[in-house]
Amino acid sequence: MTMKNSTGFTLVETMVAVAILALAVSGPLFAASRALVAADISQGQLTASYLAQEGIEYVRAMRDDAYLHAYQANGSNVSQDAWTDFTTGSNSWSITPCTASACTLDPLRSSSQVAACSGAACDAPLYILSTGVYSMQNLSGAEVTPFSRTIQAFAVAGYPDDERIVSTVKWKFHGVPYVVTVTDNLTSWQ
Repeated sequence: MTMKNSTGFTLVETMVAVAILALAVSGPLFAASRALVAADISQGQLTASYLAQEGIEYVRAMRDDAYLHAYQANGSNVSQDAWTDFTTGSNSWSITPCTASACTLDPLRSSSQVAACSGAACDAPLYILSTGVYSMQNLSGAEVTPFSRTIQAFAVAGYPDDERIVSTVKWKFHGVPYVVTVTDNLTSWQ
């Protein structure tokens, strides 16, 4: 009796081999695509964190400007005069518009860096200029970003010389909304 020696693959064996190969290739490809998405989200979170912190720093600079103007005026109580001007004044260094509602912040705005906003106006996009500065102005060569930034000031109960500043940056990535919020307390110059 002779036996037939079959060394070729059957159709079933071939399909099983192709399925195993497809699984071996698709797993790493899926992991790589998820890693790229995670990297894009992380980049957005990092940029938003910097923009939110920048908002706090701009408000801090406004407080310092109020102090410098009060100092140059040679008042009797420079620190308190500056604080009152910063929290309730009407100058370009005042956060008065931001105590009742959220404000947009634009360092390139000529009159005041902050302006009260509500609703969709608070979600106005930031533009990045060719100089690397983020602004709300769509100047020549500016590129629109997915980020929007608001600032709000809250009086700290029981502490008349404290203001809580909240800087919020929002953006969407693939239709999913993200938010980064930075909070800091500012006090009067003593």
